[in-house]
Amino acid sequence: MKIPLQITFHGIDHSNALEERIREKAAKLEQICERITSCRVVVEAHHKNTSSLHRKGEPFHIRISITVPGAELVAGRDPKDPHINEDVSVALRDAFDCMGRQLRDYTARSRGEVKVRAAAQ
Repeated sequence: MKIPLQITFHGIDHSNALEERIREKAAKLEQICERITSCRVVVEAHHKNTSSLHRKGEPFHIRISITVPGAELVAGRDPKDPHINEDVSVALRDAFDCMGRQLRDYTARSRGEVKVRAAAQ
């Protein structure tokens, strides 16, 4: 990455362990696409009064923004069901999985490896 990884926490305390996990997952994204120029990850608790990563019942929202030549890719996990992302690890995994799929699609498109649908006969 040309610009260092930016990690922001909103509504929750900073966690070195969570930050390290984010850094590991971002490094794996660089293995998918070497052309990433910047990456920003925002970890947010839905309710303002959340002060711990271990509170139950309050969903976490993860937003990942990546800049690559010619595009900005954004993955966010903000489900309609508030109980889906009560665990920050699950929310993080889902968001990075989504971004990984977007990067693989971007890489395939940039290489001209886009699948073409057969015409209906």
